[in-house]
Amino acid sequence: MSLDFRNPDIGKYMLKGNFGLEKECLRVTPDGFLAHTEHPFINNPNIERDFCENQVELITDVSDSIDEVFEELALLQKKVVKTLQNLETGKELLWPFSNPPYILGEQDIPIANYKGTHIGKELYREYLAQKYGKKKMLFSGIHFNFSFSKELMEKGYRESNLPSLKEYKNKIYLELAKKVTKYSWLIVYLTAASPVMDGSFFHDEDKGKVVLKNLASPRCSKIGYWNDFVPLLDYDTMQSYIRSIEAYVEQGQLKEAMELYYPVRLKPTGENSLENLKKSGVNHIELRMLDLNPLESVGIGKTDLNFLHLFIVYLMFLKDEEFSHLEQTMAIKNEKRAAKYEEQSIWIETGWNTTLLVRQAALDVLDSMEHFFESFGKMEFLEVICFQREKILYPQKRYAVQVKEKFQEDYVKQGVMLAEKYAYELGQ
Repeated sequence: MSLDFRNPDIGKYMLKGNFGLEKECLRVTPDGFLAHTEHPFINNPNIERDFCENQVELITDVSDSIDEVFEELALLQKKVVKTLQNLETGKELLWPFSNPPYILGEQDIPIANYKGTHIGKELYREYLAQKYGKKKMLFSGIHFNFSFSKELMEKGYRESNLPSLKEYKNKIYLELAKKVTKYSWLIVYLTAASPVMDGSFFHDEDKGKVVLKNLASPRCSKIGYWNDFVPLLDYDTMQSYIRSIEAYVEQGQLKEAMELYYPVRLKPTGENSLENLKKSGVNHIELRMLDLNPLESVGIGKTDLNFLHLFIVYLMFLKDEEFSHLEQTMAIKNEKRAAKYEEQSIWIETGWNTTLLVRQAALDVLDSMEHFFESFGKMEFLEVICFQREKILYPQKRYAVQVKEKFQEDYVKQGVMLAEKYAYELGQ
């Protein structure tokens, strides 16, 4: 079912798509503590809350270009920052890291306060707090949402032997979900940016103590926000995929489908539920493994977004392969390994009893990706791939290495200074 971009009718739409971003970040006080004020953006669907009352989620509309969606995220952040600078209760800042600042115990983390018909959202968060603990919920990141263009899907469907466009799209996105999950380790390795933590995340009494855990991305590592089992999904059909998730709910391992913490989600238009997914089919794919990059004022760089787009296109050209339960388990292990800081300790399982050091495994993928775009004469994209390759060839260019160098002396105080700097720049 791989997309045959060598077919001119399909290839001309190869790079067309739709993009959306969701950015989670914490509201903090100017002295580096979690804010305890109410969410100040009521009734704004683009500025929501995530787990807790002070965890802002910026949600862009759908755009047809990386440039446009990036600009919208920047404008949303500017709006939030401006509001937080002028709160009657006192100035607040947007915390620029995936790892939280000072935490004064679990009681310091206010669960998002929903009322009336939405009280179920608050009760669900209470359940998560009891099961996983509140501190893990403070990990923040960026979700990258993507769909292929309508024209590409319609052209591909007409070339297929499937009975409906809905079934064709389901088949395409199931295949893409397998491939992205399989290579999630590469995305984590190239974008991890969170090697420094405050000691209060682990022990209340260690507030202000800088902790280095040999992790480039704690949220994607073994100490991150994962289910207490490795989900094994059935990618054969959309019906079997949904059924494999429902089975975990019926067995009590998940309270509801939303509790499936996985690198990738397949989403329908409108309400994000299995019933709607079953009825409407897949609308887009969501990649959930991106750290906030504190080296960028909006938390992610445009070159990395362009790379994700190109990577998805490349993956969809690769031959479809089985994604066995063993391979799914391997993929999650690989992602957690790729979240480590020390490269020499990261071994990626690439097949039956075969492993490669992460640097070699990553270079192999980028080389293949480069050859793919060269074969289509898309030489202008080689610079995007080269940008990623340099992170591998020159470790000092890895975000995690740069962040550790800049912020290991006094993580929270330096983080506040950075948040102030970005607030000032966005206010200009």
